[in-house]
Amino acid sequence: MISQLNGQLGLAYAFVEREIALSKRYWAWELVWLVYGIVTSLSVAYIGLAAPAIAGGAADTAAVSRFVLYLLVGTITWRFLGLIFEQMGETIAWERWEGTIEYTFMAPVPRLTHLLGMCGATLVRAIGFSVAILAAVTLFIPVDLSRANPASALVLLATGAVAFIGLAIGSAVFPLLWTEKGLQMAYIVQAVVLLVSGVYYPTSVLPGWMQALSVVSPATYVIHGMRAALLDGADVGAVWPDLWPALVVGAVSIPLGLRLFLLAERHAKRTGRLKRSG
Repeated sequence: MISQLNGQLGLAYAFVEREIALSKRYWAWELVWLVYGIVTSLSVAYIGLAAPAIAGGAADTAAVSRFVLYLLVGTITWRFLGLIFEQMGETIAWERWEGTIEYTFMAPVPRLTHLLGMCGATLVRAIGFSVAILAAVTLFIPVDLSRANPASALVLLATGAVAFIGLAIGSAVFPLLWTEKGLQMAYIVQAVVLLVSGVYYPTSVLPGWMQALSVVSPATYVIHGMRAALLDGADVGAVWPDLWPALVVGAVSIPLGLRLFLLAERHAKRTGRLKRSG
């Protein structure tokens, strides 16, 4: 039993190594997305700094600093979660671009092992990008994390990663079923999740029907909890009301996403949709 488990973990790690090799091969694109993430985060932070001048009111330094941190926490947390979603959604597209999709899906590797390896590679990339973006932003914007609770923040990020993996696996179904436009459909889903999850604002400002959608988004809870942990120093117990809903979403979305992916894979094989184009 242990030897079989080690063998499956070894197979999963092979997919991690392959994704790392692809990142090295396309390092220029990785640099593009890293710069894009840094510039986007800085742009949002500068909007926060300019808010008093735009509103025409007197600048309260403490309030402005808190507002900027509020925006940055949402932006960088979303960047972490969004990378997980994007990478898994792009898995099929990358396989088609490389011309390896048929080989991968016909290989004698359990699909769970394959997806586990892809998720591992995705987490490595998301963590690396998030750390680099945060480090770059602090060079330009003074960030006060003196009250932050790192333990709570790490628990929330881990919970959010697990919850988003299920959604990401489910999103990979679109490019699997629709060769030409599936990836764009996955991006639409990501955009809707971004809109309703309170990345840049509290969800209370949304219309009622959007607030109903925000309830099923794990990002809503993770971002709200991250703000409590990093702005107010909330401990794990204090952010538990945000942790348990994200855990529930993860517990439901991972098996559901995997089931949908397996069904879509069977359909794609039966209808010849694994080819690179067409």
